[in-house]
Amino acid sequence: MYDPTRLAALVAVAEAGSITRAAAHLGYTAPALSQQLAKLEREAGAVLLVRHHRGARLTAAGELLAGRARRVLDELDQARHELARLAGLSGGRLRVGTFTTAGVHLLPPVLSAFRRAHPDVELTVTEYEPPGGVAAVVAGEVDLALTHTYEPAVTDPPPTGVTVEPLLVEELVLATAVGHRLSEGTGRLAVAELAGRPLISSAPAHPPRRGVEGALAEAGATPAVVCESPGYALVCALVSAGLGVAVVPEMVASLSSAPLAVRRLEPAAFRRTISVVHRGDRATAAATTLLALLRSGFGRGTPR
Repeated sequence: MYDPTRLAALVAVAEAGSITRAAAHLGYTAPALSQQLAKLEREAGAVLLVRHHRGARLTAAGELLAGRARRVLDELDQARHELARLAGLSGGRLRVGTFTTAGVHLLPPVLSAFRRAHPDVELTVTEYEPPGGVAAVVAGEVDLALTHTYEPAVTDPPPTGVTVEPLLVEELVLATAVGHRLSEGTGRLAVAELAGRPLISSAPAHPPRRGVEGALAEAGATPAVVCESPGYALVCALVSAGLGVAVVPEMVASLSSAPLAVRRLEPAAFRRTISVVHRGDRATAAATTLLALLRSGFGRGTPR
């Protein structure tokens, strides 16, 4: 049996012509998508794609499987839609909470697919800075919410009555200005190398970031600029301007509008987990349907 998530990854590469572009569309990191494709090749017992300097192309075996996969995925989508209609999604409303990165880069295509299938459901989207989305689900302000947590950190158990389900795990990476000395080399950079370097400290009082900021401080990295914003657009702009370096989620660095250089860190224990918060068996039909789309659209994240 082929994993539908991996089949979707193959189809995305076939349509995008590039692992990097396909990964961005699916909400993966490029290394995570490559691992999914490698697993699919082992399942198929054949080489499915060939990488080249402009991207990637499917082999004959890859084209054959991608063609079949499109039909399989279309049938699965049709089944989800028909089941949703049986559940009574001919009206009503769906209230979604999100944070900025997910709201800009991950949620829109999922909501677009939901709207195409269920045009009569009223959609509302509210932004909550984590962990505010969790409280909003508990209070009944939204039906489900996207949130995030960081590692290293001390995390509290979820409140009674809600489920926090991980959707995507990504590493935190070092972002520098293009040409910065710390961006040189292909290997991982020891966190200790940040000691004494000008560091842009991102919202050090922000609860999800406290553990990361503390670990950086223990490594000797002291802030040269304190950016009192939980969002990353300003942080990336300051880094790009050469005011310091920053440790940010890989997705943030790869999708930044400001030019950046990126380097992975050692140890690879700095992570961000993007999760969906919902009411489990008590979720509405609309929330359950969107939850299924989120699971299939975000993939399973990078392996630990």
